[in-house]
Amino acid sequence: MKDHIVHRHSATRHEPVLEPRHADPYLEAGKPTHDAVCPDCGAVFRQGRWTWGHAPKHAAHERCPACLRIRDHFPGGYVTLRGAFVDAHREELRQLVASREAHEKAEHPLERLMSVKDGPHAIEISTTGTHLARHIASALKATYDGHVNTRYLPDENLVRVVWTRQ
Repeated sequence: MKDHIVHRHSATRHEPVLEPRHADPYLEAGKPTHDAVCPDCGAVFRQGRWTWGHAPKHAAHERCPACLRIRDHFPGGYVTLRGAFVDAHREELRQLVASREAHEKAEHPLERLMSVKDGPHAIEISTTGTHLARHIASALKATYDGHVNTRYLPDENLVRVVWTRQ
């Protein structure tokens, strides 16, 4: 079966909305039937979604899907930055990634960085969700140009993004 490539970059920077190919076990496992607070990060589940805020006094302690992924070392997205440009601008690129995560995480508690690792001519990033990986790629493309290849595998809830600039 061929990989399913669905992402195109345009001047408008709109990204396609993707329908899940199958249920994400981490989202299903992390959807309590009652108010909850994550004991690891403090995210609060209320009215059907995870948010930041004050937990109700009666909230149960349940780990959120992002913390479950972090605990299990099971990313929802991978972003690889490659090319000679990476070596020359490594710190700037790491700051852009951190800034993008802070922006996304403030609004969406389940979108977080799991790891950022330096390699020769590369930076390897793993994220708890697909959206953060895509937003990092969009920010890289908008800020530094380069080439983005985004791949969604048909049998996984996972995105792999490679951004390259020589």
